[in-house]
Amino acid sequence: MVGYTGLAALGHAAFSCVGAYVSALLALNYGISPWLGIIAAASGAALVGTAIAIPALRLRGDYLALATLGFAAIVYSIAKNWADITRGPLGLPGIPSFTVLGYSLTGGWSFLLILTSAILLTTLVIDRIVTSPFGLILRGIREEEIATFTMGKNVKRFKITVFVVGAFFAGAAGSLYAHYTSFIDPSSFTIMESITILLMVVFGGMGTLRGSFIGAITLVVLPELLRFVGLPSSVAAPLRQMIYGLLLVILMIKRPQGIFGKYRF
Repeated sequence: MVGYTGLAALGHAAFSCVGAYVSALLALNYGISPWLGIIAAASGAALVGTAIAIPALRLRGDYLALATLGFAAIVYSIAKNWADITRGPLGLPGIPSFTVLGYSLTGGWSFLLILTSAILLTTLVIDRIVTSPFGLILRGIREEEIATFTMGKNVKRFKITVFVVGAFFAGAAGSLYAHYTSFIDPSSFTIMESITILLMVVFGGMGTLRGSFIGAITLVVLPELLRFVGLPSSVAAPLRQMIYGLLLVILMIKRPQGIFGKYRF
């Protein structure tokens, strides 16, 4: 959405929320396997992505960012207040984990295999998309939308498609999160989560898959290293946020397109 098509979208946490709750509710209420739940979660998020993309993509730039941010706030409010379904702030406990041949994959190392497989599959699919003729049109929309339209390309259809693809994978990620933690509540899918996801892409570099990996690893792992310094929690937590912000400020001054970026807003 962001790096290859140039859409300032801030709704990924909402799509993850939809995926997490769909998968968790199917497993808890109907006993559906998490393996099927992840497909249902991704598909449900894609449907929601379609519904929001059609009106939202009439907007551009900052207005699109505000629209998707508002959508994330709506989904968060629904998850928090629709207590009959989501249990509201109480959350959904006891979400079953993935199983293989009757063996529950609850440990960190066993789940790492699932996560690694999901990352590899996602990377292969997205790399195939962005290196195909479809991906060339996405970059054309990013660089000059009007020129792409005058060449006979249905810009709106391509935008909706890429929105749906992004929502699909975000929903799958939400399902993986739900079955790993075995508990979800609305606080895991706030607007700040959407902003954090966008920052990972911007920090690593937009318009390149490698940048997304580097941005995610840097902004997650680097602050966590302070846990081993031995500082009191009252000092370590604010210090992590200060380092986090300082890195972003330095990067935006020295390299606005990100570490490996090929595009900037």
